[in-house]
Parts: sequence; structure tokens; C-alpha cells
Amino acid sequence: MSLPFPPDISTLMTATDPVANLQTLIRCPSVTPAEGGALAALEAMLSPLGFKVDRVKATEAGTPDIENLYARLGSDGPHLMFAGHTDVVPVGDEAAWTHPPFAAEISGGELFGRGAVDMKGGIACFVAAVSRYLERHANPKGSVSLLITGDEEGPAINGTIKLLQWAAERGERWDACLVGEPTNPDTLGDMIKVGRRGSLSGRLTVHGVQGHAAYPHLADNPVRGMLQLTSALMDPPFDNGTEDFQPSNLEVTTIDVGNPATNVIPAKATASFNIRFNDTWTVDTLQAEILRRLEAAARNGALRTGREAVRYDIAWADRPSHVFLTRNNALIASLSSAIESVAGKTPKLSTTGGTSDARFIKDYCAVVEFGLVGQTMHMVDERVAVSDLETLTRIYETFIERWFANAGA
Repeated sequence: MSLPFPPDISTLMTATDPVANLQTLIRCPSVTPAEGGALAALEAMLSPLGFKVDRVKATEAGTPDIENLYARLGSDGPHLMFAGHTDVVPVGDEAAWTHPPFAAEISGGELFGRGAVDMKGGIACFVAAVSRYLERHANPKGSVSLLITGDEEGPAINGTIKLLQWAAERGERWDACLVGEPTNPDTLGDMIKVGRRGSLSGRLTVHGVQGHAAYPHLADNPVRGMLQLTSALMDPPFDNGTEDFQPSNLEVTTIDVGNPATNVIPAKATASFNIRFNDTWTVDTLQAEILRRLEAAARNGALRTGREAVRYDIAWADRPSHVFLTRNNALIASLSSAIESVAGKTPKLSTTGGTSDARFIKDYCAVVEFGLVGQTMHMVDERVAVSDLETLTRIYETFIERWFANAGA
């Protein structure tokens, strides 16, 4: 990893402090889709270390423009990527915070601020880890890059997926990736995410005939049909889980008839649903199973005696997330051993939780996720233990060292 120019040692010394790095990033109010100065601050940290930094704006009709950042140090392989996001969710009721959400104040050994754990903290620690690594390795072999988006908490249309495409079109290739999402449920070292369930959403519309509630024979209540269809979607279970994944689970998240009158049978009913699915299914086979259940339920006359089959439409949401599982032993072993060495814990390898931008990265290289404790993410008074920032930095630094050793650098 030959450096374009010798690093500025004074900047290296500053960048080695994860607390200072995080305070700088939190003080940039980068609520999706605003950049808020966070990417500019990150560029200022990375450029003096020798990284070539590109700021990439992505656009698509009907969505906010998003600023992203790609930084690379070195031109040779093996190539390790760190991925994350500087955008954060809104603060909610700012008056409910005990410390201002963008002040990055430290109190009682904790650093408060929106994004402290999700996930500016992970970025701050990785920058510190790379800085310390460069202090000990003046001319290491290989490359390190950071792929940072401003759209993870938003629609995720103009963020990581487009930044990956942009970089790949310019010849970038990666051997492995670490995503710095807050993966630990209770204490640092609990859990590495080695895969994610898929996610598929749909919107169901049942068509009826509007009428007076006192004359149901002249109408056709779509609520009855909707009850039949949604019941069939939720029961029986789709599967019992697999060796690596929890059982697939479908939840009906909204049901609405848009009807304010109590004496009017509505003309239609709509429902939204989401299913998190394991590797028993693909998007195609899961959609086929859902359609099979709906067709069978539509002919069920239990709630609609003497009526024809339920009339319904289904619309699938764009961009479903596909299930994936990382089986790269060198990557997983490098991270697991680093955690054991620094934190004294053997992390659980997990596929639980929601989706992340790892779902895009897995199409380019092996990917795992490991970051801070996520108990306060998206909450009022989001915060991180200052001691955890130092521990995570040491884990990341040890991981970088061991990954390059295992990759043959």
C-alpha cells in the first residue's frame, strides 16, 4: 500500500483519537438527505493520511440528490473495504435530549449525539484504526478503502448501490468488506453479522361493493375478504428456520379502508405487508407461495357465504432484498480472533436483525458487519461509552493487521 505522499504526522496523531473523530462527525448535522458537513470532515481526516478521496453525487428522478464519498489508500491488492454511512435519522423531540443532539458532549463516561452508534462511531473508530496502523507500517502491502454513503437511513437509492457501481466502472475491485453497523446487542464483542435475511414487501387491495351497513346483501364488504387473505398470509408459518437463519416471518403492517362513516360498507380495503425470509426461499419462490396462499384464501367462503371469490390485486414493492450468507473463512476468522484478542469474547455469528447496505456489497465481495453496541440507536439520547470507542478502534486495528496477514499481503 504505497502512499501517494508521506502522511502528515500531526494529522495522523489527531486521527488516531476515535473520540475526537466522532465529536467532529456528530457536530455535522447530517440528517438524511443532508450532507451536513460530515463527508467534508471525513475527507479532511483521510486526505492527509494519503487517501485519494472522491466525492460522488448520485441522482434519480423523484428522489433527493445524495452526496457520497469513496476514499482509497494504495493501488495494489489485497484490497480491504470499510463501508458505512454518515447520514443519521432525525432527532425527534430535541427538548427531550439531556444533551444537545449535535453537541457531542461527554458526560458520565458516555459521548452523546445523534449518530454516536449508528454509525458515525464505527467510522470514527475505523479512521483511528487505520491511522494507528499507518504509524506502525510506513509502507504496507495492499489497499484500504472507505465507501461512505449519505443515504443509508433514507430510501437507499442514491447511496451505496450507486457508489459501488460508480467505483466498479472505474476498475475498483475488493477482496473483502467490513461494514461498521452497530451489531452488538449488549456488550462490545457479542456479535458479528455474517449474513442477512431477505426482505420482501407488498400491498394488497381487496375490491368490494360500497353500500349501506343495514343492507349488506346489496353490498360486498371487502373487509371480510381482507381478513381471509391476511390470515392466510400469516398462518401457517412459512418454514421452521434453517441452520443459519431464523424462521421466515410475515407481518401485516397496515390495513385501511379510508372510511370515516360507521354505517357505510367501504368499496375497497388495502393492506401492506413485509416478510423477512431465510435461505429456504428466493424472491421468486416466495412470491409464488404468497400468490398460492392468496388464491386459495380467495375461494374460501367462510366469511362470505354465497359470494364469489374475493377480488384482489397485489403490487410488489421495488427493490426487494435478497438473503445472503458470507462463508469467507479468512475474513470471519480475522475479525473473530481480533475481537477475542482485544475484548476477550468469542462473538456469535449471526444473521438476525433487519437489512443493511451489506445487501448491496455482497454482490461485489465477501462482507461481514461489526460495530458498536446498538441499544440506543435512533433513540433520544443516543450515546456510546467512551471506553467502547477505544476498544473498537483496537479491534479494528488488530483486524486490519490479521486480515492482511491472512490474505497473503
